[in-house]
Amino acid sequence: MLKYLAVGIGGFVGAIARYLLGTYIGSRYGMRFPYGTFVINMTGCFLIGLVLAVLARTTASTYWRYLIPIGFIGAYTTFSTFEYETLRAIQDGQMLTGLLNIGLSVIVGFIAVWAGDALGRVFV
Repeated sequence: MLKYLAVGIGGFVGAIARYLLGTYIGSRYGMRFPYGTFVINMTGCFLIGLVLAVLARTTASTYWRYLIPIGFIGAYTTFSTFEYETLRAIQDGQMLTGLLNIGLSVIVGFIAVWAGDALGRVFV
């Protein structure tokens, strides 16, 4: 039960952090380019790499894994998880899997966004 609480607390804080940072960056730099999302995704990538590397080399409680990478970073951005899993595949010698993950995620993700947008326009 504690792991669910850790994920929930981390997720709550991560979602709030994403909102606050995205809003701040958007108000400061405008919306012509999605600066807020870009900064959030890149800092999330950095954080997940840092946190998982540190946690892998320590005897810290497993609840830190639920709180920070799954809860906080997971709510802050899922792009970091995508990047980390791709890195792990390539580091494990699964170059094709890593490249496929990149290509399919970008192409299928774009098609999914387009399809969702098209369907959403039907209802409005």
